[in-house]
Amino acid sequence: MTLRPTGLGQPRGPRFLPPPEQPPPPPEPRRPFAPPPPAPERTSSRWPRLFGAGLLVAALSAGTGALAGRAAAPDDGEVTFPRAEPAPDSTAGLVGVAERVRAGVVSISAPTGGGVAGGSGFVLDDRVHVLTNDHIVSGASSVSVIGSDGRRVRADVVGRDPRNDIAVLRIEPSAALRALPLGRSADVQVGERVLAVGSPLGLSGTVTSGIVSAVEREVRLGGTAQTAVQTDASINPGNSGGPLVNARGEVIGVNTAIATDDGGGSIGIGFAIPVDRAADVAERLIAGG
Repeated sequence: MTLRPTGLGQPRGPRFLPPPEQPPPPPEPRRPFAPPPPAPERTSSRWPRLFGAGLLVAALSAGTGALAGRAAAPDDGEVTFPRAEPAPDSTAGLVGVAERVRAGVVSISAPTGGGVAGGSGFVLDDRVHVLTNDHIVSGASSVSVIGSDGRRVRADVVGRDPRNDIAVLRIEPSAALRALPLGRSADVQVGERVLAVGSPLGLSGTVTSGIVSAVEREVRLGGTAQTAVQTDASINPGNSGGPLVNARGEVIGVNTAIATDDGGGSIGIGFAIPVDRAADVAERLIAGG
């Protein structure tokens, strides 16, 4: 039996048909002519004055509205609507942050005996050290990196820390890569906007947004219980090792793990290694410790 892929199929939902035509109603019988009732006698002369006052008020109201309309409308009769002015920090908004951060994020390929592990990383300094997760490069026979310009280069493993799930690579300098500034873990606040950048499912340069859901959330990373930054930004396999950045483009964490249901994908609960801990481990590994 040949299986055929199924798509959305025909449009689903109620089919709205026009109602059936109804015969016109029968004409009403003609009624005999009856003269109008006599007008009531005037009992007071104040009603005409009140009626005239009412007309005067209506006329004044209508005249005032017309004057207001002419004052608000342009002389040529065109109607314009107010437009919001661009925010003063529009160039420093999330669009600009995403553009700057993507220039410092790389995709990582690490062939192992059982296949090829893929993940993400980001540039730490001008010496082009790249920080990533240890579980990406663990057991790899070689490691290569693809930058934002699409160029693949060989990467050397400077050091690994399986306990903290941190590894540092080093690659050749490239004008297309830039180091990302690091923030401070103490400044991370619940509710602040964040971006997760990486290569989920091999889709390099992917940016997702969310907020910090919790700080110092105790989870198991690298085989040990540690605290992590929790976020609802979409994180999927391949995001591991990529940066979690705040609205200023500062790295506040290293995307490392997600909570999943039976489907295995993101359900809005992701975890990142706090930047202070990741930076301390990276400095030790670069120094040869």
